Amino acid sequence: MHQPDDRRRDAERTRREILDVATQEFADRGYDGARVDEIAERTRTTKRMIYYYFGGKRQLYIAALERSYARIREAEHRVNLDHLAPAEAIRRLAEITFDHHEANPDFIRLVSIENIHRGEHIAQLESLAALNSPAIRLIEQILKRGRADGVFREDVDALDVHLAISAYCFFRIANRYTFNAIFERDPVDPARREHYRMLLGDMIVSHLRPAAGS
Repeated sequence: MHQPDDRRRDAERTRREILDVATQEFADRGYDGARVDEIAERTRTTKRMIYYYFGGKRQLYIAALERSYARIREAEHRVNLDHLAPAEAIRRLAEITFDHHEANPDFIRLVSIENIHRGEHIAQLESLAALNSPAIRLIEQILKRGRADGVFREDVDALDVHLAISAYCFFRIANRYTFNAIFERDPVDPARREHYRMLLGDMIVSHLRPAAGS
């Protein structure tokens, strides 16, 4: 006989499996092209159960978006940056984003698809501010330490730093194939990975340093 804890674990496992497959399906086919029937076929559940857990296709898509954003925030907060000097802390934070985006191309595709829809679905995500505000506060804390130490400029905005890091990491994955077709250089080439990773950190840290003589 199943105990309540067993049923809860089974439900969590089923929900996680549905989200895993749904993320791939939405990333591969887009919101309009994805089919709940296909997601059900690829999981150990039924279309009816998917609706039971999530309510419908739109809610499932929003849940996939929410979890994708939550995972990058979790990656940032798993690493303790307080013991690092400000320049090394911001470099490490940039590297975490770099590594996460490279390891999660479905996240990049999902965000690209949501931008095609002009943020229609993500705007309905009640947890959005709670998910992303800590990321900005983390950068603000590092910038504050850097200003106090005199190694960072006073006029730098945390959101701008977040934008610069995200833009570099996102472009590298999202535009991999077009960039390679135009310039015959794959930005995800493993042989150049450390070069690109270091380049990101160098650019961010250089931007934050005070101008000579200031």
